[in-house]
Amino acid sequence: MMEGIGAQLHAARARWGLTLREVEERSNLLAQQWGNPSFKISASWLDRVERENRELSAAKLIVLAYIYGLTPDQMLGLCQGPSESPAQLEQISSPNSTQLLLQGPLEHHARLWLPDTLVTDQPPEDTFLLPSDQTTLPSHYRRGVIGRRDRTMEPMIRAGSIVLIDIQKRAIAGRKDWNNEFDRPIYFLFTRTGYVCGFCEVDKKAEWLTLVPHNLSYETNKRWKYRKEIEVVGMVAGVFTRRVA
Repeated sequence: MMEGIGAQLHAARARWGLTLREVEERSNLLAQQWGNPSFKISASWLDRVERENRELSAAKLIVLAYIYGLTPDQMLGLCQGPSESPAQLEQISSPNSTQLLLQGPLEHHARLWLPDTLVTDQPPEDTFLLPSDQTTLPSHYRRGVIGRRDRTMEPMIRAGSIVLIDIQKRAIAGRKDWNNEFDRPIYFLFTRTGYVCGFCEVDKKAEWLTLVPHNLSYETNKRWKYRKEIEVVGMVAGVFTRRVA
């Protein structure tokens, strides 16, 4: 029997504010998505585990770790023998909490696309696309840096901001696909004179692409012949925006 595992799992569930029935429903959904019925967890079984410190199979441990957002170290802590002290799960975050990224997978992923040099360097004059780095980023992501001359998205995206670009998403979304400027897709584009970044519109015949600035920017609309004078590199998936010092 694993010492303290029931209490630890109960504490993890409580931190997420989940009922036993909600955990059961989430596990059923995961079992369907992953195509493995062994991932299903019943509310009654989980209640007994929490009260009686019952052992967990690998499948049950995996699905509970996924639902509770446990790190690999915390998962291993649940597997400690009786002679070892039980793992402490006080650092488990709730879905709505804000954390300083000092360690763990989120911090690792952040550093992959946001190296310190990109944050500390002075903003460039022109917007540019960083070389592909498939050793750290998935192959369908690229990074770009917004230049001082590209004021299309100010003040939402300022000069020196770093954008993460999904190059698999190049189709320009229509008006029905977004509700406000925060939902509206932002695109990274390449023209004959360089790179630009902003909202986009395409006419009904798909002959012209219009770069639309943020409504607080002093820039005006710019237009190019779609796919002839301008190319969509991809949709912006993430932004690190600098504050004005």
